[in-house]
Order: sequence, then structure tokens, then C-alpha cells
Amino acid sequence: MNARQKNLVTLLATAVVAGGLGLYAYFGVMKPQAERPPAPESPGALFPTDSPEAPGTDGGTPAAPVFTSISIEHPHARVELELRDGTWRITSPVSALAERKQVLSLIDELSGAKFTGTVTDKPTDEELERFGLKPPQATVSARAYVPDAQGGGAQDASRQRSVTFHLGVENVFDGSVYVRREGDPHVYLASGALRVLLLNDTSAWRSHEVFTVEESSLLRIELKGPKDTVVLERATTDKPWQMARPTVMRADSKRVARIFSDLKLYKALGFPEPEWEPQVVRALEKPAVEATLVPKIGGPLRIQLVSLRVGGFERTFARTEGMAEPVLAQVDPNTLNVLSPPPLDFKSKKVLEMQTGAVEKLVIHPGGRGEPITLERTQEDGRWEVRSPVVGRARQFKVASLLNSLEKLEAEAVVATGAKLAARHGITDSSRGVTLMDGTGQVIARLWIGNPVPDNDRRTWGRGSSEDIYELSTAALEALPLSLEELLEK
Repeated sequence: MNARQKNLVTLLATAVVAGGLGLYAYFGVMKPQAERPPAPESPGALFPTDSPEAPGTDGGTPAAPVFTSISIEHPHARVELELRDGTWRITSPVSALAERKQVLSLIDELSGAKFTGTVTDKPTDEELERFGLKPPQATVSARAYVPDAQGGGAQDASRQRSVTFHLGVENVFDGSVYVRREGDPHVYLASGALRVLLLNDTSAWRSHEVFTVEESSLLRIELKGPKDTVVLERATTDKPWQMARPTVMRADSKRVARIFSDLKLYKALGFPEPEWEPQVVRALEKPAVEATLVPKIGGPLRIQLVSLRVGGFERTFARTEGMAEPVLAQVDPNTLNVLSPPPLDFKSKKVLEMQTGAVEKLVIHPGGRGEPITLERTQEDGRWEVRSPVVGRARQFKVASLLNSLEKLEAEAVVATGAKLAARHGITDSSRGVTLMDGTGQVIARLWIGNPVPDNDRRTWGRGSSEDIYELSTAALEALPLSLEELLEK
């Protein structure tokens, strides 16, 4: 046999072997898994709601089962879920609130899941292995009761139902999944969505809510950060917040409320691995940021935050105590900033401390050498009159609009504190502005309007009832009726 003949024989042998392997792969592996199974004689439910001993619906539409416990076990996780007092909880391997939406999605799937086909009623061990049922990909046990016509029956043993089933691999023909119920020799096919839900790890079933406290329930807030400690207090929950430390002043209630609205945006990114937990707990003994919250009812609530390197990465962890559900979780590093804002952030941005009803006299300062405009409310009929630089009746709705706008005027930002710093912002005794007085001529409040903020034509420096220097909205100031033409009735 020459070399050419040898090559030809080798080529033919290789082709035969390859063909054989291809036929084995198709007929031995792919084809059995991809075959469309015959339709069952009658569509069956994965979780039966009826039984000969205790019919659930007397021949009508089956009643939806009310699930009370579900356990899921697969190679990567084992989790037990239980409904307690209307709330789903994880009872093993940890004790924690369950992710409600995740559990409800599973319940919807279990309640409505029907077998789409029967593969075989006498599977061999080889078939069970091929279908991923020996060993199974996951084992699920669920317990529920089927309500009676009045929606009751939870305590009726005859209405209790339970089922255990095993989950196999995906059927590559249509994406369905192989299923086998305990005590039932059949192998069925069911919706593939069930497989996606059931193969989650334990953390996916845990609630990722970490910061659930409501600002409206608190009377005291203490925030300890790397640089400052801020203490905010109020006498009752309907009173405005006051800063007690590092200085005493009224606090911006909107800024206080924003702490808690921002916190709710930060969910748990995950939960510490068991081998990390001792290291994380030790680090939390000296937290980088700590918040102590005192509610109107109940004991203090604590939030502690720390950053440390575990698992090869820098991570931030939060621990909550005293709340309905204590939590130890990994969170976004920005959570540290939410709970350690600088004290200046809490300065009230309300520019003038005043009530429109107490104002009896207005002096508008046009700035520079312009002549002031003086208005007074008459004692006879309570109407506003212009007293200088001319005398005449004022446009009542314009004066009311001015007073309302001044009462509601809020700064865009607090930039500095101290009367000595006012001049460098263009704020002097000759600045534009308004002085508001009571009936005795006592000054209630004074607005000074300074220079435009450099490189920001939308803002103007100003000062109000306190020594704070503000950035004010230029548009809001320009909208104030401060000219004689606008105020004097023609």
C-alpha cells in the first residue's frame, strides 16, 4: 500500500468515527432532550388545589392556594421561607425578612404552573440522569391551604395541601423544564420561568431594605462623622427642627428630611460572607459614621457604617440596631456621605423670619442714592398707603404679593456666616432691599440684596434675618414688586 492509499484509508476511518460521534450526540443526547413530548390527557397543575376528600371549589374554578411555607434546596443554596403574621420571612439558614416581590413572584408561578406535557410515566435511571432529575437540580417543598367559598378554612386540616417536587434541566426544544413530583413516577414538563426563579442564591431571597426609619417619627438625630458631630432636636414631631450642636440655630427641615429620603435609595448590595462577618463586626466597634435616632415612641435606633478591605476589595458595610429588623449588609460607599453632611448644610435657607400679618410698615431701599419708598397700613381700614416719596393709595394686591414672596423666599445656598463678610459680597447699609416693621416701628426683618454671584448670572448674593450670606435666585428677586410704578395705584 503506497502513501496515497494509506492517507485515503486514514481519511475514511476518521470520517466514520466522526459520523458515529455525531449520531451518538444527536440520538443519544440531543434528540431525547429536544423531542416534543406528547400532550397529556388532561392538563395538570403543579400544585393541586383539589382532592377527592376535600373539594376546593365544588366543580367551579379552582381556588387560589394561600401559601404558608416554601423550602428550596439546590447545590448552591438552601432556603426556608415562612409566612408569619402576614409577612414572609427567611427562617433558615438565617433569620431575616424575605424580599416580598421575589416571594410573590414565586407564589404566582407555583399557583398558576401547569404541566405542559408528560415525558414518561416509567423513567429509567438513565433517563432521570439525562433529564437532570438524578440528582435533581433543585428540590422544592411548598405548603398552602385552599380557601373555602367564604375565603376561610386556614385552620381546616382537610384544606391543607403540600407538595414536594424536583426540578431538572432545561428542555432545549422549547425552554421548558423537566419536573417530577414526590410520590408520582411521571416526568413532566413545566414553564422554564420556574427554573429561573428557583435557582437563585440565598441573598436573592433576602429583603434588601436596610434603612426603613421615617423622619416624621423622630424627635432627635445625632450624626457622628469623621469631622463633625451634628445634633438636631425638636419638641414634638410637628415642630420644626433645631440644631443643638455644633451651634444653636434653626435647621433647614427640608434638608433634614432629605437625609432619610436619600437613605431609602440605598439598598443592600449584598450580605457579608460567613467568613467575613467576624472581621466586619470588629470593624464596626469603631464606626466611621454613626447615627443615633430617637423616635417619639420606642427606644433609640442606631446606624453604623464602616469601610474595610475584605475579599480582596474595599467594601462599605452598614449595621442597624433597634429597628424592626436588625440588618448587617454591604451598601454603597456614598451612604457614608448621606449620614455625615457638614453642619452648614443644615442652616435654614428661609431668608426672612417674618409673618405677613405682623407687618405694618415697609421701607423699600432702591440702592445707591435712590430715595426710599415707604408704605404703611392704615389703622382705619387696614389698607396700604404710599407715604413717600409721594403720597397715594397703594395697589393692595401688589403689596400682598410682595409680602407673601418675602415670607416664602428661600436661598439657593448658604455660602458664609458673619456680618463682617457681608461687604465683600456687596451687602452694605446702602444696598437694595426691604425693611419690614411692626406698628411701633420695630424692625421685624431686613432683606439686603448684594452683588451678582460671579460666573453665575442666575444667582445674587443676599442677606436676611440672620448673619448668613446666601445665594438667592436672581429671577425670584427680579420678580419682587419693588418700584414705585408697580406699587402706586394710578
